[in-house]
Order: sequence, then C-alpha cells, then structure tokens
Amino acid sequence: MVTSRGGSSSSSSFGISSSCCKIFPVKPSSPSSFTILRLFVLLIVFIFIFNFYSRSILEDEENLNLRLPDFVSQQQLSSEKLWETPFSDGLHPCVHPTSRYQAIQGGDNNHYITVRSNGGLNQMRTGIADMVAVSRMMNATLVIPELDKRSFWQDKSVFSDIFDEDHFIDSLKGDVRIIKKLPTELVSVPRARKHFTSWGGLGYYEEMTKLWMDYQVIHVAKSDSRLANNDLPIDIQRLRCRALYHALRFYPSIETLGKLIERLRSHGGGGRYISLHLRYEKDMLAFSGCTYGLSDAESQELSLLRENTNHWKVKKINSTEQRIAGLCPLTPKEVGIFLKALGYPPSTAVYIAAGEIYGGKTHLSDLTSRFPNLLFKEMIASEEELKIYANHASQTAALDYMISLESDVFIPTHSGNMARAVEGHRRFLGHRKTITPHRKGLVEIFDKLESGQLKEGLSLQHRVQHLHQIRQGGPRKRESAPDGIKGRARYKAEESFYQNPYPECICALLQK
Repeated sequence: MVTSRGGSSSSSSFGISSSCCKIFPVKPSSPSSFTILRLFVLLIVFIFIFNFYSRSILEDEENLNLRLPDFVSQQQLSSEKLWETPFSDGLHPCVHPTSRYQAIQGGDNNHYITVRSNGGLNQMRTGIADMVAVSRMMNATLVIPELDKRSFWQDKSVFSDIFDEDHFIDSLKGDVRIIKKLPTELVSVPRARKHFTSWGGLGYYEEMTKLWMDYQVIHVAKSDSRLANNDLPIDIQRLRCRALYHALRFYPSIETLGKLIERLRSHGGGGRYISLHLRYEKDMLAFSGCTYGLSDAESQELSLLRENTNHWKVKKINSTEQRIAGLCPLTPKEVGIFLKALGYPPSTAVYIAAGEIYGGKTHLSDLTSRFPNLLFKEMIASEEELKIYANHASQTAALDYMISLESDVFIPTHSGNMARAVEGHRRFLGHRKTITPHRKGLVEIFDKLESGQLKEGLSLQHRVQHLHQIRQGGPRKRESAPDGIKGRARYKAEESFYQNPYPECICALLQK
C-alpha cells in the first residue's frame, strides 16, 4: 500500500512511490486519476517491450538471411582453405651473387674434377649441385658428371638423356668452368680418387686443394651430401640454388611431356589436383624394413631383397619398431584415411607420383575405395608418349618431379630424396602448399582406429587437422640439429639445405 501525501491510498502493482509521480503534471486527486496513471505507465512498458522484441525478431530475420549465404560462403571458404598457399609474407627467391662475388675469368683451368653421381634422380641432382659448389671452392673445372647405373632401378641414362647439357654449362659459365669430357691427354693420367667427407665445410675443401700439388684430376666417387647444410658463405649457398633450380633443367622432351599438367587438371574438380608421392614401392619397403599390413610371403620377399643388396648395410630390421618411430612410409589405406580426415572430398584428383606400387591394385584398393579419382602417368599420356621412357626410371622420375612441383598440393608419404627436393623447390617458388604427414603421430591414431578406441568422424578429423596445422609448407628457417646430438652426427640430423633453402636463397622484399 502506498499512502499519498493527501491522505488517500491506492495499491500499485509496480511499486511506484509517490515521490516518483511528481514528474507527471497530474494531481492524484481521485482513484480514477491513479487508474489513468497506471494505464499510462503500462502503455509505456508495453510499447517498450513491443519495440524491443520486434527489433530482436527483425535482427534475427536479417541474421538468418545473412547466415544462409554466409554458411554457403563458409563452406566454400573451408573448401578453398584445403588448396590455398600458405601466407609467405612477401618472401621471394634470391639467388643473385653478392657484391663480393667474383665471376671466373676466361681461359683454361688445369685442375679437373670428375664425378660419379650416386643414387636415384633427386639424390643425383642435389649431389651435382654440391659438386658445382665444390668445384668453385677448389678452383677446378667440372667434367659433366656420370650418372648412377648401379642403383636398384638399373637405369642406363646418361646426363644428356635427362638434363639439358648445353644449358647447364652455359648458365653457370660465370661461376664454374664445365666441360663435357676430360681432355684426351688427361684420360690416362693418375687421379686422386676421393670419397670427400659428408657435410664438409669451406675449410675442409680449402684443405683438399693441397691435392693439386700432386694431381691434375680428382675423381669423386660419390656426390651425395658432400656439402654442409649450414655455415657456408652465402655466395656458395646461392650458387647451389642457381645450380639446382636454374642450371639443372630437364631435357626438352621431358619438359614438353611435363606439360601434361593441363590434361591432368581436366580430371579434377576446379582443375586442381594433389600430387601424392606414394613411396609404397618395393625398394623403399625392403630398404626400410617396413612390412606392416603385408602377408608373410611379401615380408619374406622384401627381407631377401634387403639381404641380397650389398650396399644396404642394415640387414635385420624390426618392422614394428620402425613403424612406431614414424620411419615407415604410409600405406595406401592410411593415406586414404589421412586425406579424408584433412577434409578432401572423394572426388579429389590424386596423381600418384611414384614407380610401381608394391602389390598393385590389391594394396591400392583401400585408397581407391575412398578416393576413386586416382591418376597415373598412363592415364594422362599416350603409350607413344611414354614409350621413350620405358626402362628409364630416372627419366620417368623427372616427369613425376615436374608434375609434383606444379601441383596444387604436394603430399609425400615418406621423407626421401624426392620428397625433400620437391618440398625445397616449392618453398623456393613461393611456399606452395606441401603437407608433410606427421607419421609418428598418425601411427598412434591409426592404431586406435584399428583397435576400436577411435572411429572415423569429427574427432578423428580434429586430431589429424590439429596435428598438421603447421605442416603445410609455410615459411620458416631451416632447422638445426635437435639438442643433445653432438659431433659429426649433428650434421646428419640438420634439416637438408635443399629441403629448405631459407634464409640464404629466399629473401624479404627489401633484401637482395
């Protein structure tokens, strides 16, 4: 009950005191006046509530109208994110020499280096780039290297079958003198036959120049990993990049066939494709000792191959330990689960950049069931176009390299020589998207799937995507050896220069 100053009383459901009523020019002289006042207040409250909820409803309708196209755009954005290149913050290739670098003078050089390059195509390519730099440091003429003919694939190709020899010589003429053959008068002279130390620095090769006191020709028996990854002069590092990315151009016929990329794009939605370096090949499985998912007969076949290959030093390997440590290539089934968890739809065009897959269609079936749009060289090139590459694994590997380099997304299933070389080249060209599987982490996830502790769905997608947030090929400086590794072992543990040539060959906009 509220008592007025005039002695009359009235109940108020709003609990309004008489003092508040002074703002109204109405004298509460009768009960009817209080009724009018209450109705007036109720009307104000009603109008306020009506306006508030009307505005809320209109805003909800507007938001709903915005959300529908926004939801669609979010889906499109999510789809685009699967393909977009990582942000590179204005970084660009920089391989020009510094002002301190001096071009070589014309005329003959009476010191010569001959080289036998070892390994597969990309191991030889990076080794040759190293030998260009070594020849520069030792002030020697480089003879066009001999390619490996004794590797697993037994390829008889010579340098000029794979690379544009004249372009190689001409493009490096200011850096190193290169000739096609050793002068006739030097063919039979004694040579210093050297296994240059792995990951040698400038000081090591300055020491090696003492050999010129007794020899005119040094023969290098192996070319891979002859130079350190770090702590070399910037001009030597940039010379390595010029040699690998500019001088070692593939032979014109390989370059031409590499244009099959346009045909390849016609197979995928939106003209985009993933290049999958599916390292599920006989030599890799035998070398690594990885037999997970294989039959006993297949496992035994791979063990025999490893035991009978002389230059593979490790003969006894525990396959389970290898896999848990993340040292095995992903299986086709695991790749299918991985791609789906990343968010790629089943219609995605996936090019298989690899040799013959071990077990053929039998082992590929788990991948094709999830991603039926798998593409191989034979599906985008005619039999006639591929005929000249028959029995030349290094030349077909060159095709895979070019197609992988130009792909929208590159995914290697094992960190071998090609995977590292393609990743580094894609970084050099603008940090093109390269997704490097976290194999050790994925094995734990796959094992939980296998045991039923985890099922495919949002939880799996979240785990896989979270694990690979920073494994998309974005800019970062080359990694040093992990803590605790000492001595020469740390050189081997460093990230390869050719896997990530940043910062020496990749600069900010204001740098040269």
